[in-house]
Amino acid sequence: MIGHAVVIESAGQAILKACDIASPKADEVLVANDYSVISAGTELAILVAKPNAYTHYKGFPAYPGYSAAGRVVAVGEHVEHLKIDDRVVVAWGGHRSHSIRKASDLLKIEDDTIDLLDAAFAHIASFPLLGVRKLRLELGESVMIAGMGILGAFAVQFASLAGAIPVIVSEPDPTRRALALKLGATAAFSPNEPDFVDKVKHATGGHGPKAVIEVTGSAKALQQALEYVAWEGRVSLLGCTRVSDVPIDFYKYVHKRGISLIGAHTFTRAKTESAPGRWTEHDDYRTFLKFVAAGKVQTRPLISEIVSPEDAADVYTRLATNETVPLGIVFDWKKFRDKA
Repeated sequence: MIGHAVVIESAGQAILKACDIASPKADEVLVANDYSVISAGTELAILVAKPNAYTHYKGFPAYPGYSAAGRVVAVGEHVEHLKIDDRVVVAWGGHRSHSIRKASDLLKIEDDTIDLLDAAFAHIASFPLLGVRKLRLELGESVMIAGMGILGAFAVQFASLAGAIPVIVSEPDPTRRALALKLGATAAFSPNEPDFVDKVKHATGGHGPKAVIEVTGSAKALQQALEYVAWEGRVSLLGCTRVSDVPIDFYKYVHKRGISLIGAHTFTRAKTESAPGRWTEHDDYRTFLKFVAAGKVQTRPLISEIVSPEDAADVYTRLATNETVPLGIVFDWKKFRDKA
């Protein structure tokens, strides 16, 4: 069988490439993907080999993509909990028409009312879920979401569901600030305004937000967060700060003010059993899917484009060259799935 995969062959250059589809081993499952979602920040870092991206150390080619959903088309002989035609969440499988994954890594979508287009966001959504959980929010606490990329857009919704109020957003793009308000943010400000810090403090009763979810991955934005966060506040470091190009006075902004900096990379999560503030990937997928089914979390406003994988070269060129990339780009694999 022949499938297709998006491959970054060299810095800034991606193509759609034909590839063989292997048969699953005894403990594996072959999934035909319906949709996969681009995570713009991470995939841009891989595309241009930013520091701390794996291509910076290992080079190319690279196979981007880590959040998808599809249908089981073959199972290994020892697989018991999944069968052909089951719908599943696929993590770390790449942008591919077909993914081979260990059966234990896949989550079956039990609710038939959930569209696979929504389910394809489950793995990406699990990142801000972790970032919010690690803050241990209490009802009525004020929260700032710094950055309204796709992770920030989910973080706004999860923080609101966790009982945060007000929920404030820092984002330079006016369209994304407007989206934040539609998704439940109380206020949204541009970090480039000269009186930005004063506005944030005013919106939180003069104290600054008790908790911050830093999603930009910018050292400058982190420095700014340390200026407006409340005394003894917490900052969840959800974004990947790959370039530490802004010096931070840790005594003045962290140590002296009792600020907690919390690493919220997905690799810090529990592996087998959920605990307070550290849920497993699968438990966070289940949570996300339940919120989607209940109409409490939205994915569709986050989708800028649904594109054919044949347009991969153009999509990644735009990632590399445009200052503001589309919020959520989804690859539709159904045509390629049926061709294999």
